[in-house]
Amino acid sequence: GLFHCVGGHIFNTRVEMVAGWFWSKFDREKEFIKAKRNARILFEGQLVGYPIEDHLYELAPEKVSRIIHELLVLEAEGRREPFAYRNFEEFLTGNFGETLYQLYFKPYNQKIWRTDLAEISLEWLEGKLPMPDYREIILNNITRESEKGMVHNTFYYPLKGGSQFIADRLAQNLDVRYGMQITNIEADNNKVRVEGQSYDGMIYTGDIRRLHERMNTNDSGLKSALQKVGYLRSNGTSNLFCETDDTDLSWLYIPGPSTRAHRIIYTGNFSPNNNPPGSRKTCTVEFSGKVAREEMEKEIMQLPGKLKVLDMNYEPNSYVIQTSGVREKITHIRTKLRKHHIYPVGRFAEWEYYNMDKAIESAMNAADLISNGIH
Repeated sequence: GLFHCVGGHIFNTRVEMVAGWFWSKFDREKEFIKAKRNARILFEGQLVGYPIEDHLYELAPEKVSRIIHELLVLEAEGRREPFAYRNFEEFLTGNFGETLYQLYFKPYNQKIWRTDLAEISLEWLEGKLPMPDYREIILNNITRESEKGMVHNTFYYPLKGGSQFIADRLAQNLDVRYGMQITNIEADNNKVRVEGQSYDGMIYTGDIRRLHERMNTNDSGLKSALQKVGYLRSNGTSNLFCETDDTDLSWLYIPGPSTRAHRIIYTGNFSPNNNPPGSRKTCTVEFSGKVAREEMEKEIMQLPGKLKVLDMNYEPNSYVIQTSGVREKITHIRTKLRKHHIYPVGRFAEWEYYNMDKAIESAMNAADLISNGIH
């Protein structure tokens, strides 16, 4: 009953209109399970609480001393606005200090993005940037409390069917044509033609990098703009679906260099229906990039849980990478596409690092533009 190849695997949002729309499609009490996030970090062979800055007391004293000193210096210097930093690396060192950056933030994020963090711009991480409160960090390390304000401190997960249950429900009563290859999109004279069929407009959820290959238009500026984003980089994800020993974790983050795996999602704890009767619990081990099955199977032997591989999946596109100047190019393209009644929506169409709730919010905003006749 578990389907977890790609895409969102939990639901949570702080946006009221998204929550209202989503729960109008489901019975929250009968069809979903509410879970409390229980995340840990595999750090130097031991499990440390997440977020790491609230669990410094679990680290070696000499590391804690350096980290606290650096945080106090940063507090004395005064907080800078997030976008005052030139890039992701400067943001992390400027908010958490050099020691925490080198111990955790740098190795973990480099695993995911496989990119020099100094080349990653901050605009696309809006809403995802961790903003530490230094006094709260010290207090949390004394009182041993954490995660109160985190976005996914609690979340919802389907009782049955995994993430696929959500997609199947939303597809009900819609004319969804699966398996079609779209090779020709024409956009001129206030009409959009897709594979020869004429429409008033189109919502595009595909990969913005490939749109120039399909788009036929007399708008030379649009053609040129689309070609200029064909080079954008993304990282794929190689997943191992495994059995694991019993645990109460929901996520385990793996920053260390001994394996290319960066995270384990304990999907077997999200719903009892994710575990076959009489078997151990299930989990998904994620590796950034394309990694051969035999290499992944070898590397997970050093991970906790006596993992046993059940299946694997490789998704070539998971994480969008937005370096300096990319957002401006995408914004320019979206403006030009709207003039042709084409609305990009979603992570790869908008080249934004969306979770499920943000993708839904974007779709709702696009629907408002269309209904109001805004181009």
